[in-house]
Order: sequence, then structure tokens, then C-alpha cells
Amino acid sequence: MKLAEALIQRADHRKRLDQLRERLVRVARVQEGDAPAEDPAALLAEVERTAAELTRLIQRINRTNSATPLDDGRTIADAIAERDTLQLRHSIITSLVEAAVIKQDRFTKSEIRFHSSVDIVALQHQADNLAQAYRELDTKIQAANWLVDLID
Repeated sequence: MKLAEALIQRADHRKRLDQLRERLVRVARVQEGDAPAEDPAALLAEVERTAAELTRLIQRINRTNSATPLDDGRTIADAIAERDTLQLRHSIITSLVEAAVIKQDRFTKSEIRFHSSVDIVALQHQADNLAQAYRELDTKIQAANWLVDLID
């Protein structure tokens, strides 16, 4: 199995667990004298099976990510950490740009005027560079995911 296939299965298992949670919550209480629509014990057993499969899958994915180098020498795990940090930095910079943009919403001359305390153009350029670096690194990671076999 390729790493990308395992990642898809991981997402499916997480969705399945969320669905099981919702079903369990719906059958947690019933009116006296009524039976639940589904057997809570069977649902809990399915939760345990799915969670165990998810744990094994995540462990294999983590082993694969830690042991597989990209073409630049970084492991996939290291590249993922860097990609996540790029995304966080991009989010912070774009939030700053949005907050710094001055909107003229004064109605009278006596109202307070605001001005930007940061260089919006430079920050937007930095955000664009971070976004590009994120996309390039994500592309490398995604390509590797389809080429690398999952480690047992």
C-alpha cells in the first residue's frame, strides 16, 4: 500500500469514528419502556475495532514519514513540520495585513483617524512568499506520498 492510500484510510477511519460517536450519542438515552434504535454495545465494539485499526495505521504512517527522505534530504516528517509552520506563519501575516488595512469609516472630522503601524505591502509580499513555499513543499510531500510504500 502506498503512503497516500494509508492517509486516505486514516481520514476514513476518523470520519467513521465521528459517525459512530454521533450514533452513540443518539442512542444514549431512550424513553422508559422503549428500546434504542441501535445496540450501544455493538456500536462501542465497532468503535474499539476502528480505533485499534486507526492506531496501527497512524503508527505505520509515522514510521514511514520518519524513515523516508525527500529529494532534498529531509524526511517526510521533517518536511511536514516545516510545511505546518509555513502555514501558521502565513496565517499570522495575513491576519496582520487584514488588521492593518485602514478602512475609511469616519463620518465626521471629529472622529479618530487611524493609520497602519506596519508596512502592508512588505507584509503582503512576505505572505505571498510563504504561501508559495508552502505550496512547493506540499507538492513534494504529496508526490512522495504516492511513490512511497507504507512501512510495516
